[in-house]
Amino acid sequence: MQASMLDGITVIDLTSVVFGPYCTQILADLGADVIKVESPGIGDAFRWSGASPNVAGMAPGFMALNRGKRSIALDLKSADDQAVMLDLLATADVFVVNVRGKALERLGLDYAAVSALNPKIVYLHCVGFGQDGPYADLQAYDDVIQAATGTATLLPRADGNPAPRYLPSLIADKVAGLHAAYGALGALFHRERSGSGQYVEVPMFESFTSFMMLEHLGGQTFDPPLGSAGYARQIDPLRQPFPTKDGHISIVMYTMDAWDRVFTLLGEPEFLDDPRFADPRGRIAHQDALYTRLAELTPRLTTLELLDKCHAVQLPAQPVRDLNDVIDDPHLAAVGYFRRRDHPLVGSYVEQAQPVRFGSGAPGERLAPPVLDEHGPAIRKLTRL
Repeated sequence: MQASMLDGITVIDLTSVVFGPYCTQILADLGADVIKVESPGIGDAFRWSGASPNVAGMAPGFMALNRGKRSIALDLKSADDQAVMLDLLATADVFVVNVRGKALERLGLDYAAVSALNPKIVYLHCVGFGQDGPYADLQAYDDVIQAATGTATLLPRADGNPAPRYLPSLIADKVAGLHAAYGALGALFHRERSGSGQYVEVPMFESFTSFMMLEHLGGQTFDPPLGSAGYARQIDPLRQPFPTKDGHISIVMYTMDAWDRVFTLLGEPEFLDDPRFADPRGRIAHQDALYTRLAELTPRLTTLELLDKCHAVQLPAQPVRDLNDVIDDPHLAAVGYFRRRDHPLVGSYVEQAQPVRFGSGAPGERLAPPVLDEHGPAIRKLTRL
């Protein structure tokens, strides 16, 4: 049987909720042995973020972020459990932690202490803010980061409602988790070349600022600025799904000829004879008129009729689905994205596949998400205690 990409790599995961667990699940999906260290009694707080059948503490969000891991409950203020933790770290390849710096020092789990025990370890510190800035000691959650990065002002720009609002997704947590995953992989690759471990800091604020401001730095990209922040196309209030006879559809007109195709299939190609739309610059400048007229024409057709017409002329289009309907998408079914599995305690559940496909080195079946301390006794037997 072919070894997986991270076969033989042991990850000690002292993280909770989304940021760190998303990172470590990616590492588990690549074949690493991830040992999830949790506090006794409650464990990862995300265990309790929703209801679960048959056994408590297995909320949907926790199930989605913790496959492929083994769980051990350790009271790190206890000398015996602290010794178990240090024993695990002594032979680990990666330590992923989202405890703040001062608390880590009190626990004897700061980088200086851990690297003295294991010089080759990759120490990945998931923090809210970079540790050399004035926000270093502040707490960070997804809502806080959306506020601090200006993300909460995007919807007001698009719909005219001035009230700041969060995007309804744990998007900052998940983006930071992706940064943490490549941080771990990069440091492991560096260790293969150099033989040296290292400290890697992944701040959520900076990670999400980078993610959001790639396009939204806008006119402030230049010095002096050419305009305000914000990518105009993304905050255009008229660039929204178009109504159909029985729902809504997304159609993207990103090129000059795409506009020609969409107005032709809707039976009104002459609309583009207006001198305002004679060249790409004019169409961009008067995009509001194009979107407005398009939204007046699309209700003539059903969603399926319009979708077929768009695909026939190579226009990117998809129907607007309700969240409840995504699980039944035929493409996702064909590629095996959602699959039913049986958990020994929870029962039947739906698992989402790792979306990146590798030609070789992909791991086989992964462990089901663990109940609290499910693997504690077995892990303790492998330590010296």
